[in-house]
Amino acid sequence: MKKQESRKSYAIFGLGEFGRSVAEELMAAGADVMAIDKDEDLVSDIAPHVTMAIQVDATELHAFDTLGLSNMDGVIVTITSCLEASIMAIMAAKEAGVPFILAKSGNKTMTSILERIGADKIVTPERDGGIRVARNIVNGNFIDFFELSKRVRMVEISVKEEWIGKNLKELSLRQKHKLNVVALRRDEELTTNISPDQPFRRGDSVLVITDKKYIGELIS
Repeated sequence: MKKQESRKSYAIFGLGEFGRSVAEELMAAGADVMAIDKDEDLVSDIAPHVTMAIQVDATELHAFDTLGLSNMDGVIVTITSCLEASIMAIMAAKEAGVPFILAKSGNKTMTSILERIGADKIVTPERDGGIRVARNIVNGNFIDFFELSKRVRMVEISVKEEWIGKNLKELSLRQKHKLNVVALRRDEELTTNISPDQPFRRGDSVLVITDKKYIGELIS
């Protein structure tokens, strides 16, 4: 899969509930997603919702030869039911030079193994929801993320470089980007009483509420 200009690209191995939620949220955020699973039904089901869907058994020796993992900004491995497949997917991503590898673990032993073979971050389904994981993957300026409903998201982000020195009136975030700023965090203090004339400073962060389809507007 060739990466489109200015868009990040991710490969996701494993299309269970967790993997699918990561894939769909990354797509909603404006990324390119290659979804991979050995189950033909899961691949067919997600195909209309991602950039590319491929049926591959990660335990096969040459399974990764044609996937183009070297083009990816990140690889997400969510195959907790098969440790061998998780290991092979992570090793293939490492060999391809993928800069960020995230893996889902089912237990402490699996976590230890995946860390040793090179996963940059380990998540567990009990602790990390797929949607929140996707938000943290796609952009470093996301500080926290809350799913208020199936459509509505509340996100805390660091203010963008181009916002510094400008105020809400000048930025027109609601009109231009459909972002409703509900709070400002400055010097560890959170306030909801934001003057529209108050310029943002470096180090500020804001809580915004927006529709899921506009999340991509927050990507730097």
